[in-house]
Amino acid sequence: MSAIPKHRRPRRRATRVLAVAAGLATVGALAASLPASAGQDHPGGGSKGKHSRTVDVQLLSFNDFHGNLQPPAGSSGQVTERQADGSEKKIDAGGVEYLATSLRTARKGNPYSVTAAAGDLIGASPLLSGLFHDEPTVEAMNKLDLDVTSVGNHEFDEGAKELARMQNGGCHPKDGCFEKGKGGKGKKFEGADYPYLAANVTDEKTGKPILKPYWVWKHKGVKVGFIGVTLEGTPDIVSADGVKGLKFHDEIETVNKYAKILDRQGVKSIVTLIHEGGVPKSQTYNYDCDSPGAGDGISGPITTIAKGITPKVDALVTGHTHNAYVCTIPDPAGKPRMVTSASSFGKLYTDTTLTYDRKTKDIVRTSVRSANHVVSREQAKAPDMTSLISRWDKLAAPVANKAVGYVSGDIPGRGAGVPESPLGDLISDAQLAHAKSIDPEADLALMNPGGIRSDIVYKASGSEGDGVVTYGEAFTVQPFSNTVNLVDLTGAQLVTGLKQQVSGSNEASPKILQVSEGLTYTLDMTKTGADRVVADSIKLNGKAIDPAATYRVAMNSFLAGGGDGFAELGKGTKPVVGSDDLKAFNDYLTANSSADKPIAPPKADRITIVK
Repeated sequence: MSAIPKHRRPRRRATRVLAVAAGLATVGALAASLPASAGQDHPGGGSKGKHSRTVDVQLLSFNDFHGNLQPPAGSSGQVTERQADGSEKKIDAGGVEYLATSLRTARKGNPYSVTAAAGDLIGASPLLSGLFHDEPTVEAMNKLDLDVTSVGNHEFDEGAKELARMQNGGCHPKDGCFEKGKGGKGKKFEGADYPYLAANVTDEKTGKPILKPYWVWKHKGVKVGFIGVTLEGTPDIVSADGVKGLKFHDEIETVNKYAKILDRQGVKSIVTLIHEGGVPKSQTYNYDCDSPGAGDGISGPITTIAKGITPKVDALVTGHTHNAYVCTIPDPAGKPRMVTSASSFGKLYTDTTLTYDRKTKDIVRTSVRSANHVVSREQAKAPDMTSLISRWDKLAAPVANKAVGYVSGDIPGRGAGVPESPLGDLISDAQLAHAKSIDPEADLALMNPGGIRSDIVYKASGSEGDGVVTYGEAFTVQPFSNTVNLVDLTGAQLVTGLKQQVSGSNEASPKILQVSEGLTYTLDMTKTGADRVVADSIKLNGKAIDPAATYRVAMNSFLAGGGDGFAELGKGTKPVVGSDDLKAFNDYLTANSSADKPIAPPKADRITIVK
């Protein structure tokens, strides 16, 4: 089952014009940046000339791209920047045309430059990429000169065989080749030129990693090893079919195992690419994560993982939480170590300077510097990426541009930044309406927040006109092809399911379900664990939930399988499978809106939040 990358293009670092960010901010800097001069002296290392002992290796990184070839719309396409006076500014960012320009500009003047990613480059993608099983994104990453990436949980959305196809190429087993090649025959998908690393994902039968566990970047005697892992909890947040036959192992144990192997091979400089992350205290990308002390500005799973990973690893590039941070979290020996994340959707990239000691073959940890940089849309677009988008857009246009509904204003979803989003309410209502068309006795619908991938934006994204929702825009919101399922749950089970939003595996990072109209309750965030859900406040159409009664509940197939830590929801009985969730959403928009009577943004007032 192992898939070995073919690397059809030659490794090009020694010959191509290299580049990356002209300015590197020192850790903790807010707006100011310092030049990463190739000739700067370092303590104990001397100047880094041709024969010097140390050399600066530039590490460019990003994460959670999710097939966002075109600039993300609405708040999903913005980053928040803290200004010198303490105020905050929203900046439009992202889009592969701009990401390519940013990375290519950043590499200039840096002869030792490597580009890496921390997973979820594909999966949960907008229609332009998702309609073609993310082949356009892999092609774009090849053109970006990405060197290496770890897998993320979304790399498993379509299963291990499809991930192997992403690595090795070949046309889709069902949909075939999407483009025509010479002689009118199908043009074969070439696959990724960069290796996908999956050190902690093994085949249940063989016990071997399904992809390469590590990869070593080499240039003029300099060697840096990369170990790639995804979060151990991937099976909890991916459909059962996607992870069938696979086993996911502890992140710390896996990284420490392969760090020893690399060390024995003489590779002393090691970077871990890990698809797991943290929650920063500030949503501004350039805040001081090390204030008042190292790593004090971040919490979440990555803090525990970082403190357990062997000191042999010199830096951690992380992802999954879609947050931005540059922190130094002490390793098990108490030595500061850089931990970074670059938000999501290609809105930021991280520029890290690793000072490599030729004598010890290790990184001078005290010299490591890092900063996140905005992928601004005010810079020039990369022509080759514009051409790529145009090519695939022509194939997608007949489907993507079809109008499915109308709205009177922005309906925030992924970018809402609050527990209950207007788009979450709308999707839940759509699923309940679909469920009632199957079974008029359906009572309510629940929607997982992670399944809402974008916002619905009033302003036209193309020629469709303001307020028009296209199939492509709806696809971007719900790209997973889940089905809308109906199950019976007792009132007691429903209450337990709601409590699992803020307890168990979701206690540290709550996952607040979006609810259909008629279901109301209070969420008291001043309390802890399951007590945050005020049980006697849960009502359906104004009537308290009866623990002994049976309720017919609609939810997507992911939740119905117990996904996202909602084990109780997975215990439903008398299941009925409806249509896919995207069809349910589109049908609702079409049936309930017109150009003259658009849907207004829901008030998002079904859950009362006590802070």
